[in-house]
Amino acid sequence: MSKKKNKKTQKKTDKNLKIQEFSSLHSRKNNRKKDSGLKKTLLSISKILGVLLVISLLGIVVYGVKMVVDGNKFLNDAYKPRETSQVANDKIDVQKDPISILLLGLDDDAEDTRGTGGARTDSMILLTINPSNELVSMVSIPRDTYTHISTKNFDGNDKINAAYAHGGIEGSITAVEELLNVPINYYATADFQAFEDVVNAVGGIEIDVPFTLTEQNAQGKKVVQLKEGKHNLNGEEALAFARTRYIDNDVERGKRQQEVLEAIAQKAMEVGSLAKYKSILNALDGHVTTDMPPSRILSVAQSGLTKDYKFDSYIFSWMSYNYGEQSMVGLHKDSIDYISHKLRLSLGLDSTDDRDDANYKFETDGLVDPRTYPQDGMAIDDY
Repeated sequence: MSKKKNKKTQKKTDKNLKIQEFSSLHSRKNNRKKDSGLKKTLLSISKILGVLLVISLLGIVVYGVKMVVDGNKFLNDAYKPRETSQVANDKIDVQKDPISILLLGLDDDAEDTRGTGGARTDSMILLTINPSNELVSMVSIPRDTYTHISTKNFDGNDKINAAYAHGGIEGSITAVEELLNVPINYYATADFQAFEDVVNAVGGIEIDVPFTLTEQNAQGKKVVQLKEGKHNLNGEEALAFARTRYIDNDVERGKRQQEVLEAIAQKAMEVGSLAKYKSILNALDGHVTTDMPPSRILSVAQSGLTKDYKFDSYIFSWMSYNYGEQSMVGLHKDSIDYISHKLRLSLGLDSTDDRDDANYKFETDGLVDPRTYPQDGMAIDDY
């Protein structure tokens, strides 16, 4: 497949963002001197714990399974298998084979306008892990992306963050799989309380805040204020920074969420004490669910002890528009194709092509994927 030429269209404007691909080397070589056998083990395991935290906020407890009394109970309580058959997953050797995981941040406080009784997803991040290439690839899916949703109770188009309200985990997974043409092996969910408590448990995270922020906390009961500049954010502040939607746009919001998750992972790699791991374990207890069996989580952790994982983060090229009284996001088709290819390549489902050359730089042609734009003529472009 040859490179796509950058076509100019009449509707293309400055707000049609170019996709950015960047890699942040997010691994540490354990070259510190041995203070003790326990400390060395903690530091070794923390390397993969950082990866797993980004994946599902579950990896921190792997060491706790062996050293903390409540570890096994936590993993078993968090395990919530999906309704559909997972026969294909049974054949996966997670120490060698690539896997994909959909990470959902749940907003249980969101207003339910459908009477489904379900929360919406405040964030959706799809990750792939390739143990052979020592690579974690991720993309944040804009919550306002207009797309098809098919569940037992609903079949139609809506914002992708409503897929969970319409059909729970299965609804979200199906919507993402259909949009990106990437099979999802596992899921993990975490609520806001888990996010805040984990950040506090690791002692806060350092973030360079690029703007002055005034935002309500997750419960809407307190105003969080941040000034531009570098800060060590506590859990409440980090969540406000990751969630705010009024400073820029939904796609930039996704970038912030990925930045915060990587900052948590980096801080987790520096924890280095059993007391901190116990605090993280307590923070996650009752706030996380996943269909990855405890034995698989441990197996992934074991495979990471000798690996230096890198992170590749991808950002969709997009446009926004008004549909009725709602603001929607339309994704450019070539950016969906490009990111889908990169994730499928990580999973061993695609072959390399010109887009994988070291000097290749993606540039969108600005054409919106019709699956993410209403076809009834009622949408109004809002560039």
